[in-house]
Amino acid sequence: MSNGDKTLVCVDCQAEFVHSAADQQRYAERGFTNEPKRCPDCRMKRKASGGGGPGGRPGMGNRPRAGAAGGAPRAPRQFYSVTCAECGKQTEVPFKPTEGRPVYCRDCFQTRRPR
Repeated sequence: MSNGDKTLVCVDCQAEFVHSAADQQRYAERGFTNEPKRCPDCRMKRKASGGGGPGGRPGMGNRPRAGAAGGAPRAPRQFYSVTCAECGKQTEVPFKPTEGRPVYCRDCFQTRRPR
């Protein structure tokens, strides 16, 4: 163990692990104010099992969901009124159509989609 390393205790398995001086410097550079609570093995197991952070979904880690406490609410989605290039029916799409490219209603899109 080099100078500046810290020995911490994992909150999950109670094993001791080293928070190296280099890791402490990386934490500081990234603006992290807390030391790690879990050993590398328990962090890896927690990440593989979907975390359990505020998002509660796999891959969300400690990031809050949009609209959750601390997160900004998501702006309402903008829809564009278009005419289906296949059947001519009026429909709305959640993207701005590009000039010269066909846009399809849901039904026509589903029939054109490769399976």
